[in-house]
Amino acid sequence: MTSPLLTRHGAVAGLGPDAGVPWHYGDPTAEQRALEQGRAVADQSHLGVVTVTGPDRLTWLDSLCTQQVAGLAPGESAELMILSPQGRIEHVAGLVDDGATAWLLTESAPALATFLDRMRFMLRVEVHDATEDWAAIGEAVSRPAADGEPVTWVDPWPGVTAGGTSYAADPTALATTVRPWRLVLVPRASLGAEIEARLESGWTLAGTWATEALRIAAHRPRAAFDVDDHSLPHELDWLRTAVHLHKGCYRGQETVAKVHNVGRPPRRLTMLHLDGSGHSLPEPGATVLGRDDAEVGRVTSVARHHELGPIALAILKRSVDPSTELTVPTDGGPVAAAQELIVNADGFSADRPPKPGPTMKGLLMGKGCAADGGDLPG
Repeated sequence: MTSPLLTRHGAVAGLGPDAGVPWHYGDPTAEQRALEQGRAVADQSHLGVVTVTGPDRLTWLDSLCTQQVAGLAPGESAELMILSPQGRIEHVAGLVDDGATAWLLTESAPALATFLDRMRFMLRVEVHDATEDWAAIGEAVSRPAADGEPVTWVDPWPGVTAGGTSYAADPTALATTVRPWRLVLVPRASLGAEIEARLESGWTLAGTWATEALRIAAHRPRAAFDVDDHSLPHELDWLRTAVHLHKGCYRGQETVAKVHNVGRPPRRLTMLHLDGSGHSLPEPGATVLGRDDAEVGRVTSVARHHELGPIALAILKRSVDPSTELTVPTDGGPVAAAQELIVNADGFSADRPPKPGPTMKGLLMGKGCAADGGDLPG
């Protein structure tokens, strides 16, 4: 779907996962500053919307996903994942319930709706891909919707929600990171009018260049860019907000528990500070090279930040030394990259249980476990 904002003067269309909405409106640096200061609105109408209705909707979703949502109060926001039986990430969604409908905001709406519809069985739920009817507006605000306001999902990042944990190398690193963010759902037919009303109140427009730059700087993973067929939540520090470690069973839970309790994720998300002396930036998917030009990972997200300069997120092998200087090939030649740790290089979470004794160690996880690479802490 194409946003009506692409007809505005100066609007440049986004590409890839951000196709259909403006990338920027002519001054991406000013747009970032305005968004960071909480006085800009961003068109996020390229996101999908799936609705679930029926009296069993929350308990049913709770049984399928990584998050504890059975007791979600009206207006309360949560983030959840649907995993494969092997614990790989298949779908990510923000969830907010208005008391009658569970609203799921996701980048894989058709596939998620199809999966959920197949899992209904005899339960009293109805699933609908409502993307054609509803659109999201992004605001740098952390406040949930007040009475009478539209359905609003508030991003819990970078906090650690109940039942979650962090794999952060520096647990205090994000404490000073201010990234309030929420998505307001409006009828798609009213998208232009809703944004115009915000502009009349004194706000300005910001494109996805701005939203992505602030997201990357906040170490916030995004499914459309940072997840591949092998991704585990632990590798992306996504147990912060999207996984409840103490809830009931769900698909993929065994892998989540094993990696957290006695294993280690085979890869880790890191932020790269790219050499900005040239003009070339790597594309998402570009190879990351370490010592002796050995391949150690790949770039997943890239942006130019108004203060930090060119930055990226990358998935690296966990064994890569954090002090190693990396390079990334671009059309203009190799670009040097320095690591800013996101996920611990040792692969341990903040609340990892004590290591098992010699009697239990072999029973809990043996060599060759796919989730851990057959690698146990000493």
